[in-house]
Amino acid sequence: MDDAKGRAAWVMDALAEHEGALVSYAARLTHDVHGARDVVQEAFLRLCGESEARVGPHVKAWLFTVCRRLAIDEMRKERRMDPGGDAVIEKRAGADADPAGAAETRDEAARALTFLAGLPENQREVIDLKFRHGLMYREIAEVTGLSVGNVGFLIHTGLQTLRGRMSRDVRGAAGGVQ
Repeated sequence: MDDAKGRAAWVMDALAEHEGALVSYAARLTHDVHGARDVVQEAFLRLCGESEARVGPHVKAWLFTVCRRLAIDEMRKERRMDPGGDAVIEKRAGADADPAGAAETRDEAARALTFLAGLPENQREVIDLKFRHGLMYREIAEVTGLSVGNVGFLIHTGLQTLRGRMSRDVRGAAGGVQ
């Protein structure tokens, strides 16, 4: 009985800590929030069948891996693979935040997400896992099935491309204002 209570507490802790990030990740992959919630629910149901000793300290990477596989399976099943995807950002400003500064930050973030959408899917995915979901290179490698070196290369190349595109955009906008 205590073992069942311990397992339930472990799963509930993982749910509280990772559910939001997993839904966001799955929604980005599937382009469907409702489908993403189903995928995450299935991932947690599968976690219930795992032993804490086996998954243990790697529960975050394990959940992202299972979630990714389930989302890909769902997209294949529904034949809804859309490589472009819409970039969505939720930026919450504090009550005392400068409205003009908050608007500028939202505009910059939206611009960055627009450029991010133009990257190849593999670069978008690893950058998303790194910066939005806070996974380490090793965890990203586990989730995606890539080598750690390949993850680093994709992140580096993607960020370099983003910096170049954004700086060209800023220079172009400044040149057109004169």
